Amino acid sequence: MVSKNNKFKGFSLQIIPFNEVRNLNISERVKKILNLVLGNKLVILQGRLRPEEEIRLIEDTMAMVDHIKAFKGIELAVIDPDMKNNSFFFKFKKGIAKTLVGDTSSLTVIGPASVVKEVKNDPSKLEVFLG
Repeated sequence: MVSKNNKFKGFSLQIIPFNEVRNLNISERVKKILNLVLGNKLVILQGRLRPEEEIRLIEDTMAMVDHIKAFKGIELAVIDPDMKNNSFFFKFKKGIAKTLVGDTSSLTVIGPASVVKEVKNDPSKLEVFLG
């Protein structure tokens, strides 16, 4: 995706299946994601980061903003399937599966703030605006 003024030159999309990060610890997951984002990639992660991983990602990003020229930070958004209309039994099964193998039904989008201008998230869709 290259605009006429080459603003997105070198920008790409990377999809990471949950299997690729399943066995990584917090530091390894955050490092993997940040390396991709620093490489000017928009990352789509199958599943969702745990709260402590999101916190670590934000902390590491904030530390990098002051030390890496032209790095403005990240934009992060998560889209979850709508569970409110499902039965109690379905939600219970989903909760057990989530505990055992992780949350693979969500999608997490992480991108460099210099490329991702806005993320709009509602229960049924996720819109990423580049600029």
